[in-house]
Amino acid sequence: MTEHIDVTGSGRASAPPDVVRVSAGVRCEAPDVSAALSDAAGRAAALAQAARDHGVDPRDLRTTTSGVQPRYDRDGTSVLGYTAQQGLAVTVRDPALVGALVDAFAGAAGNALTIDSVGTDLADPAPLLAAAREAAFADARAKAEQYAALAGRGLGKVVRVSDVVEGGAQPRFARMTAGTGTPSLELGENTVTATVAVRWELS
Repeated sequence: MTEHIDVTGSGRASAPPDVVRVSAGVRCEAPDVSAALSDAAGRAAALAQAARDHGVDPRDLRTTTSGVQPRYDRDGTSVLGYTAQQGLAVTVRDPALVGALVDAFAGAAGNALTIDSVGTDLADPAPLLAAAREAAFADARAKAEQYAALAGRGLGKVVRVSDVVEGGAQPRFARMTAGTGTPSLELGENTVTATVAVRWELS
């Protein structure tokens, strides 16, 4: 059997995000189910319209949750009313618009507005992941060359490559900084990592 060496390499690549994903919604209370649902539907529609008015493409709007639950008294026996909620996922392709968009949401939904998260992301993480894989393979080769040299051997051909899946590009939670006027958004960078296991023949 041909002698070989197995090495694992890791790499990462970073880039500024080019989209912001906003998870917004409304939560409305009313004495009966119909009124709660109607109020939530109207305010959610106002959110979507505000997004379109700020240049968000309709394809970047998606309803995520919709439901209604009873509200009970402190003893949990009597129904006091109902709470309806509806969520909206918004992909903003111009990060500079996020602050104004959140302000518009507040104006459209009032105190019923909920903002679950604001996260930065990459519209297409494939190029960044490719760069991370290249870095991972280079890392594996450097390790293999060092080990082979320490053993007084040389590297032959690659006989096996395995992609070690540990997770792809992850959205980064952005930080909204409050102050006077429209909130600002600190974008930072999004990072992807890759890990590869490679087997070389030893010469």
